[in-house]
Amino acid sequence: MSRHVTFMTIDDAAHYTPQERAAIVAAYPAHEREARARGIPVLGSGRIFPVAEALIACAPFRLPRYWPRLGALDFGWDHPSAAVELAWDTEADVVYVTKSARASQQTPAMQTLTLKPWGEWLPFAWPRDGRRETLEGAGVALARQYSAHGLNMLTRHAQFPDGSVSVEAGLMEMLDRMQSGRFKVFATLADWFEEFRLFHRRDGQVVKLRDDLMAATRYGVMMLREAVVDPAEFRSARRPAGQSDPLGAFR
Repeated sequence: MSRHVTFMTIDDAAHYTPQERAAIVAAYPAHEREARARGIPVLGSGRIFPVAEALIACAPFRLPRYWPRLGALDFGWDHPSAAVELAWDTEADVVYVTKSARASQQTPAMQTLTLKPWGEWLPFAWPRDGRRETLEGAGVALARQYSAHGLNMLTRHAQFPDGSVSVEAGLMEMLDRMQSGRFKVFATLADWFEEFRLFHRRDGQVVKLRDDLMAATRYGVMMLREAVVDPAEFRSARRPAGQSDPLGAFR
């Protein structure tokens, strides 16, 4: 018998007006609001990101053409492969999660078909295990398989500028950004928020279950320095109308 778990929040209760939903939430004790209104349980020894969704969720908007962007991947098979796109407002130093995708039992070829429409120019960060050879890839490292199918993979795995790959450091960077208002997520990314609500520790250790988009996001934050502007957008933004281009700078 197959099973499926559906997560819903009070925001999905369309028969209430926004004012009625706000009144219902306000009537709960403060410490119960996340659990009662959004189904966010207290798990294990606590949530990894103890941040109210309202502090990070934002309505989708058209990204300014001069914002650098970066994709990030977490590899998987039985547990899903996952990918996110990050956009970086460098002036305010705010990171936005603007796209997400998650699927189980997809080969690099299939997942690349999903991700290339995000922009063939878009660079993708990836984890250290992408250097490993896999049975499905006939001994070819996973990152190279994605690259062979046309995904613009970064030349090195996700790491901090000093070369370290600490999971805890990555999580703390994300949490610091969330708490300081420098990390936002498009509110339409339901699968991302589903993982965010359940991402927790047990006995002080990160529970690596349904954390695929969280991991991809962490890799992207670690490699944010590799984010780039869409070349086509950059050229169209910089070239004044009628200006000649003898050196091909805008091609």
